[in-house]
Amino acid sequence: MGPVRAWRDDEEIDLGPRQQRAVLAALLLNNGLRLSNEQLVRMVWDDPTPSAVMALRTYMYKIRKAIPELDLRSKDGGYTLQAEVFDDCRDEPLAGLTGSYFEAHRVRLGNERLRCREIFLERELDVLELQKHVAAYPLREHPRALLMRALYRDGRQVEALEQFHEMRALLNDELGLEPGPELREVHEQILRGELTLPRRPEQLPPGVEDFTGRTAEIEQALRTLPRTVGIAGMHGSGKTALAVHIGHLVKHRFPDGQIFVRGHDVANELLRAVGVENPVGDKAALWREKARGKRFLVVVDDLQDAASVRDLHVPGSGLVLTSVRRWNELSGVTWLTIAGLSVPEAHEFFGKVVDPARTAEEPELVARVLARVSHLPTPIRVLGGKLSSRPRWTVAMLLRQMERGTVLGEAVPSDCRAVLAPMVEADRQLTGEQRHLLDCFARQGAEVVDVCEAARLSGGDISAVEPLMEALADVHLVEPLELGRYRVPSYVRIYFSLRSPALTS
Repeated sequence: MGPVRAWRDDEEIDLGPRQQRAVLAALLLNNGLRLSNEQLVRMVWDDPTPSAVMALRTYMYKIRKAIPELDLRSKDGGYTLQAEVFDDCRDEPLAGLTGSYFEAHRVRLGNERLRCREIFLERELDVLELQKHVAAYPLREHPRALLMRALYRDGRQVEALEQFHEMRALLNDELGLEPGPELREVHEQILRGELTLPRRPEQLPPGVEDFTGRTAEIEQALRTLPRTVGIAGMHGSGKTALAVHIGHLVKHRFPDGQIFVRGHDVANELLRAVGVENPVGDKAALWREKARGKRFLVVVDDLQDAASVRDLHVPGSGLVLTSVRRWNELSGVTWLTIAGLSVPEAHEFFGKVVDPARTAEEPELVARVLARVSHLPTPIRVLGGKLSSRPRWTVAMLLRQMERGTVLGEAVPSDCRAVLAPMVEADRQLTGEQRHLLDCFARQGAEVVDVCEAARLSGGDISAVEPLMEALADVHLVEPLELGRYRVPSYVRIYFSLRSPALTS
């Protein structure tokens, strides 16, 4: 919304004379609205001549020719333009355009920029940025009050009080006025030592430096937020890492803070994050009250029940859920289901953990190692770490150890426990019938089974086996292919073929 200019790739487009650019600007300022010829003429010309309508039609033709990508339509003696319009706040609004219509919008956009800038400053409370803003707009009381708060927060009480007296003298000299209620209240609170500042939580864990892949899922999450995003997948698939990675990509959209929760009492943890200790009554309602008008990013990791997040959505704030199972009873959630990395991504990730020079000569064996753990990030990281810690080992040696049937005997190596830890956790949550079914598949080496074969292998009835298979699919231990037919991932088959009391105890 500075000078009216346009580019195609790196080449600037010639938008013609000033009046033609004014026509385009008027359409953009009324994005999506139909404007009649008469309305456009009054916007562009303060004192239009009879030839203005003909000039307008000429300009419309030239605008369409210059930028055919614009969705510029003519209908019933008027025009409509559909475009995404934004203000980068760099230049004077609508620079180079004259006339009362554009002057009014120039004032409006200038005031809107100030308001948006001060909202940002209020959330950040950065002393240096506030000092710059106060110097540029010395008579604006709200940013002066913000600067007093920021100085007080930094332990600079004397400087905060000096700002009040400086503003008071300036208002008296320039306007013959006393400071307004906001400045007076901040001044009095500082004198009494009662000034409190809103808590801005920043609980998002650090991102994983070697995060790899998930491009499609990330793009969908970025399009969905601030609406709720759910990430479902088996243990070890990297749900938390993906949620945190997304969180860091979008945290600039949520200037009131980021909250990371893992537990059952989600509402209570959210309230604690914003400074409410020992809340009583309806915690979800209290959270909505505290978060109203603000923009928080909330990540709820390892969600255990739908009820704990059902009433927590606040317009403007974003919510990211991770869970083994997909909670379909929750409305308004865009679910992303993840499993192993793609084959190229798994190789790329393994190469970030292990020196690529060590694996370059054994690509087929690397592929076998990664396939045995179904390309899941957590086991890949453990295996790569183990190989890195043994500089004399080859990939073939690592694979031989993985394939030994005795590796899960009475003395289970710690690295083997770490590789299979996601499956151990999944195993703990299974019923005896579900575990028996997977044991049967593992003994037979069955990669793809249908309900009839599952019933034959387990000795159960088809009517009882199908719900068990669906329950296993819900937690990603089997992959549904079509009705009544499932794939058992290699990582699951290997674990259940080698499972022992030593591992599961």
